[in-house]
Amino acid sequence: MKRIFPLILVGLVLALGACSVESPQADSAFSYPETEKVEYSDTYFGKEVPDPYRWLEDDNSEKTADWVSRQNDLTFNYLEKIPFRDQVRSRLEELQNYERVSAPFKEGNYYYYFKNDGLQNQSVLYRKTDLSGDAEVFLDPNALSDDGTVSLSARSFSNDGKYFAYSISVSGSDWREIYVMDTESKEKLSDKVEWAKFTGISWKGNGFYYQRFAKPAEGDELKSTNTFGKIYYHQVGTDQAHDQLIYENPDDPENRFGAQVTNDERFLVIYSYRSTSGNALYIKDLNAPQSEFVPIVTNVDNDHSVIGNEGTTLLIETNLDAPNNRIVKADFSSPTPDNWTDIIPEIDNVLNASMAGGKIFAQYLIDAKTAVRQYDKEGNLERVLDLPGIGTAFGFNGNEGDKELFYSFSSFTIPTSIYNYNIESGNSELYKSPKVDFNPDDYETKQIFYESKDGTKVPMFIVHKKGIELDGNNPTWLYSYGGFNISLKPGFSAARIVWLENGGIYAQPNIRGGGEYGEKWHKAGTKTQKQNVFDDFIAAGDYLIANKYTSSKYLAVSGGSNGGLLVGATINQRPDLAKVAFPAVGVMDMLRYQHFTIGRAWAADYGTSEDSEEMFNYLIGYSPLHNIRSDVEYPAVMVTTADHDDRVVPAHSFKYASTLQDNAGWGTNPLLIRIETKAGHGGGMPTSKRIELNADRYAFAWYNMGIVPDLAKERL
Repeated sequence: MKRIFPLILVGLVLALGACSVESPQADSAFSYPETEKVEYSDTYFGKEVPDPYRWLEDDNSEKTADWVSRQNDLTFNYLEKIPFRDQVRSRLEELQNYERVSAPFKEGNYYYYFKNDGLQNQSVLYRKTDLSGDAEVFLDPNALSDDGTVSLSARSFSNDGKYFAYSISVSGSDWREIYVMDTESKEKLSDKVEWAKFTGISWKGNGFYYQRFAKPAEGDELKSTNTFGKIYYHQVGTDQAHDQLIYENPDDPENRFGAQVTNDERFLVIYSYRSTSGNALYIKDLNAPQSEFVPIVTNVDNDHSVIGNEGTTLLIETNLDAPNNRIVKADFSSPTPDNWTDIIPEIDNVLNASMAGGKIFAQYLIDAKTAVRQYDKEGNLERVLDLPGIGTAFGFNGNEGDKELFYSFSSFTIPTSIYNYNIESGNSELYKSPKVDFNPDDYETKQIFYESKDGTKVPMFIVHKKGIELDGNNPTWLYSYGGFNISLKPGFSAARIVWLENGGIYAQPNIRGGGEYGEKWHKAGTKTQKQNVFDDFIAAGDYLIANKYTSSKYLAVSGGSNGGLLVGATINQRPDLAKVAFPAVGVMDMLRYQHFTIGRAWAADYGTSEDSEEMFNYLIGYSPLHNIRSDVEYPAVMVTTADHDDRVVPAHSFKYASTLQDNAGWGTNPLLIRIETKAGHGGGMPTSKRIELNADRYAFAWYNMGIVPDLAKERL
């Protein structure tokens, strides 16, 4: 079953290791480009709040472009002075240069899979008629641009395998263009769909459903709010102008939608969202084209997802009356919650379910680690899968008639490997395992539980070389996210190995706001409980220091998107905690985030400054932009953002960096911003840009810790 989920904020950033080197600004204050201040303010509940850098919200102005140029000149001039930066980049290239293959999936007469030879900017879609046969290139995204900045996003085959629809992202933007190929000839057809966003592609016959928004005004493509989403149906071979409007809500500009067709093409399911959690659910019988949509759930208080059907019986995953999720069945004739029947009840662990081969695969999180159970459609347990180890398994989805599936497994030190699973017998065999230039046996992963400020026990993964000495002198990378019900699980990163093999420690706490322990854990880090998220992260750093993994002078804190907000708030509240900080593509202006692109969808987690005086006071009390201090020295900070980020617009980072430099710039630690070009929020970023970004982060961290990594010692 191909399922539709809300597109939400996702964090990014990877981790990085040991002799000393003099930092470039050890003896004098840093000199920053002058940033103009303007007389501008907003009034909230009678309180005037200055916004002197409001002009930086205009991403099309020459003044903003000049500011970006001067800030990048400063940052890259600084980075170029780091004597081992090139060695770090070279080692990252060596580690990244290994063949990576995705799990195959069967469509029509072919097995399809993605493969990256190593340093290709985008992975290539291949196919073969059988698993042991020769492969042919089906679609190479690298041919779509000279520099690899055009990437594939959504992809979907028609149920008969005749057509392939795919969407592309240009320079990392969330806007999508959708194209169609004839699978037999591999010919790209004339179809082109524009202004699609936050959408899957769901086929019915020779056409598909998708969501799009109105075309924004010229120049506002990357910042205007995305309102009045609509579901359309596109028939292959026709012009977009003839697409049929299927679903909208003209009375609510905040509504966004997802469309899903069941595998038998019997039902069209519409998901209605106002935020990043909670959705209404409507369904239509496509065998009766003139019939109306039938409401299943009309409020957005809980999350619901149709994972499959058996005739008119729908299988629904829901957290209604079950914060850890349950699976229910409902008949189309009476599909509302009062008629639901549990088939897989809620248990103590968080459930995420999918279907393949007529079976339900219940994937549970047990302290952020994966366990999988196979059930039949009536909820009878057939087996508990024997996974390769403690880590993260994913990919238990497919079509109704599948006899096998391919799932992926990885951990912090095990590269993503592919397993072939026989659905009937339960046998699992290794299909593909990559060869990376490191020895996983040299490293160890442990999971500890530490106590947060209010006594809550929080789990944290800690990864390092075996035999490392806990003397407080180990460079340590502390990364987390803490929001939007997103769970941080064990996963492999070739880039992280550079940090670990040079004596570094990587720590990943599962703080509140995430989904590791269900909706209660998520809600405990939202709105007026957001401080729990910061307290959990700070307590993780204090634990690492108290237990001699590291010390404040060797600790780097990192997070992206909502995690960028986390880092910004943390270093305001505890500037003494870390030596280095990396707030990436962060939500930094908590008073105005809702006025850009999809920002208002985050209100369920954050609340907005217009909600109430209480909410305004809470937001301004932790907003990274509004709480920058001039009475303390900040860690060395490198803010990162990108010019095509239309998820968290770069104005957040621009205003934050300007305020940081103006108020806290009297210290000796650098406060820099690195602005990537032709890139967005992180998705689809070319391999070359990822390597450069990680090299700059790691080099910046080591340099400001006064450390020469092992990889550079013999060369300096």
